[in-house]
Amino acid sequence: MEHFIDAAPGIRLWAEERGAADAPPLLLIMGAQASGMGWPDELVDALAVHHRVIRYDHRDTGRSSRPFERQPYAIADLARDAVAVLDGLGIERAHIAGLSLGGLLAQLLIADHPGRLLSATLMGTCALSTAPYTRPDGTLVPATELPGIAPEVLEMWARPVEDRGLEAELDRRVEHWRVLSGGHIPFDAEYFRALERRIVEHTGHHTAGTAHGRADDSGLLRTEELAANRVPTLVVSAPAEPVFPPPHPQHLAQAVRGARVVEIPGMGHALPREVLAPLAAAIIGHTTGRAAA
Repeated sequence: MEHFIDAAPGIRLWAEERGAADAPPLLLIMGAQASGMGWPDELVDALAVHHRVIRYDHRDTGRSSRPFERQPYAIADLARDAVAVLDGLGIERAHIAGLSLGGLLAQLLIADHPGRLLSATLMGTCALSTAPYTRPDGTLVPATELPGIAPEVLEMWARPVEDRGLEAELDRRVEHWRVLSGGHIPFDAEYFRALERRIVEHTGHHTAGTAHGRADDSGLLRTEELAANRVPTLVVSAPAEPVFPPPHPQHLAQAVRGARVVEIPGMGHALPREVLAPLAAAIIGHTTGRAAA
């Protein structure tokens, strides 16, 4: 079932839900410049066995409003949009799962709107905290000294994006996913090309967006709030992660009070077919209170 939700003046968000209407709601929060259709159908359907699953398009993605050029906004506004989606669907409390920027937004929800959450799952992100990381041997590492983004990713992000037509844009997006996948799992270019083609069809055009990269990212630290967290939180550790590699997940789990870590073998900063079943099992194990498979 599809919806359009008025999140703020001039901001209308596209959302879709799958699963039983009376099942516990699970809101999926995608990454920067990524449509909600970036959550693969296979994963959404697996989660919908147990949940009323909601995925949505951030503003300036997919079928949602594109206000940035006339109405610039902050990253924190994207977190408020997630709450607006819950409000628009009449959901008082929900499980949430966020990937990349979505994991950052999920931390803002943990910190600022804990009463709206049943649980949180964080993937492919770093802690919104200045707390140091404690190594297994007890030594401390300042948060600012944790490993940075892989050079190959930074080089890819630095390239100018030019409109050379649909197929060339699909080529660029597939190469982007190859770099983000991390190389532990054989890369299936056709799988990601089909995923991106569905996103283009959903969006109605292939123009690449840049709004989220230009949005105000100030005021995001939540060190004290995360340290006082009471929302059941799962952190997914991806061993092939090239953006926030280990020990970022372990640091995140230390920064968010009570969080635990589960590793998905071979996972990077993408959602290839091979990680979908174990990821769904981990999320469902967390949301239902059962140990992850």
